[in-house]
Formats: sequence, C-alpha cells, structure tokens
Amino acid sequence: MLVAEILKDKGDAVYAIGPDLPLTEACSELDRLRVGALMVCDGDKVVGVLSERDVVKAVAGDGQAALARPVSAYMTREVIFAAPGETVAILMGRMTDRRIRHLPVLRDGRLSGVISIGDVVKCQIAEATQEAESLRTYIAG
Repeated sequence: MLVAEILKDKGDAVYAIGPDLPLTEACSELDRLRVGALMVCDGDKVVGVLSERDVVKAVAGDGQAALARPVSAYMTREVIFAAPGETVAILMGRMTDRRIRHLPVLRDGRLSGVISIGDVVKCQIAEATQEAESLRTYIAG
C-alpha cells in the first residue's frame, strides 16, 4: 500500500504549532488532540517535529523550567519526510532505522499529512488479514 492510499483512508489532517509556542501549551495541544507528535511550522515550512519523546527529554534535562521555554528549544530539527508514492515497507524501514514514530508527508513541496507508526501497523494488519482471507477462499474454492 502507498502513503497516498493511507492518507486517503485516514484523512490529511495535520496538527501544527509554531516554534515560539511555550512547551507547556504544546503539551496541552498534544493532550487535547490525543496525538503523539505535532508538526512545528514557520509559515508553510516544516521546521521541526515535537513528539512526546521530545517533551520527556526536555523535562528530564531542564526540569519544570523547560515548560516555559519555546518549542524550538526542544523540537526535533532534522525532519524526515515521506512521499505519497512510497510504500508501507519503505516507511517501516525508515521509521525503524531512524527510531521515529511520525513522518510528515510532502506533496509538491507542501505538507499534506502525517503517517504514524500506528497507521503503518494498521495497514500491515489489514494486508495480512486480506491475504489470509484470500488464501482461505482459494483453498475452499
């Protein structure tokens, strides 16, 4: 399955914040939206990703003071992207190699969605289930 197909099924909603937002407000957004990461955008440009892991690292390193500092102080700056034409297998490899759980998707240079590790797992389960059902039908018929 391709990234474009996953986004077609799940939707292209992207939750983004600005780099100057205080970390405490970003935490509130993560909680309110029930997501594990937010894209950090400066205008139309993705400048980072803030994940739950980044928040834990910030608080572990700087304590409560981290919560008043801007997201830009703690976000992951090296953003790894996905493209609509890439396969789930490619994404799984990239996510595993880089130890990341969220990939923003760029289409024609613009942010068009986010794929999470949960989306990838869901896709893999659906494909395995369909393959098993096809085999059962083939054997029975």
